[in-house]
Amino acid sequence: MLRIAVIAFITFAAAAAAQDRRPSHCIAIADAAPGLRYLHKAGFDSPVPEHSVRIVYLDHAMFLIQTEGSLGAVTDYAGYFGDSGYVPDVATMNQAHETHWTRYPDPGIRHVLKGWGETPDGAEHHLDLGEMLIRNVPTDIRGRFGGPVERNGNSIFIFEVAGLCIGHLGHLHHEPTDMQYAAIGRLDVVMAAVDGGMTLPSGTMVRIMKRLKSSIVIPMHWFGRGTLERFARDMSDEFDVRWSRDSEIVVSLLTLPSRPTVLVLEPLAQRGLYE
Repeated sequence: MLRIAVIAFITFAAAAAAQDRRPSHCIAIADAAPGLRYLHKAGFDSPVPEHSVRIVYLDHAMFLIQTEGSLGAVTDYAGYFGDSGYVPDVATMNQAHETHWTRYPDPGIRHVLKGWGETPDGAEHHLDLGEMLIRNVPTDIRGRFGGPVERNGNSIFIFEVAGLCIGHLGHLHHEPTDMQYAAIGRLDVVMAAVDGGMTLPSGTMVRIMKRLKSSIVIPMHWFGRGTLERFARDMSDEFDVRWSRDSEIVVSLLTLPSRPTVLVLEPLAQRGLYE
């Protein structure tokens, strides 16, 4: 009972704090309606429909999240963005491996958010850009070369936009604690690493996904079809599984699927379609 009370208090406090700044959509469950609208490849400067978000799978753990007002955030930014010339407004980074961060971010990026801090408490971000609110939940990472665990060395980044709560789990090395689950809140869309070993065993990630119960799960950080197909198979008892040849979706509150769905997108980099 004590643990339940603590979790309830944390959830209430998080909601109250968000209300002081801007209402958080992560605590409420979004209305679900059938249907996802898939789009073929488009330029990064193409307009986003009203009340919607475009999510583009770029490569590895990098996604571009764009609003109808042309705000753009790139997750786990590794310093490259193809030959498009596009510069996002925000880049989030995690430091478990150099494929998730860069020492030399493009100077044109206005906000570079590191998932780690200079102290054991880790990073704390709450960036309100009007159309998009970005916050983080710190997580631990395994030490390099068998070294000690680095407390709060990385972050789960959460993007609140168009009434949706979009979470990127980054290079997650452990299942979130009850307090971390409470801080994450509701995720309508989540990007999850499914490599099966470098981050978490596949069974552990499946357990996390089934607890989060997000409307859309987008697998990332996979190195071959074997682990990807295993993850999809293990999720298929509670989630629909959709394999798309596209690299992006446009989604809104009204187009969230009625049944939780694993949506497999093809990275743009692997398709040679950066533009």
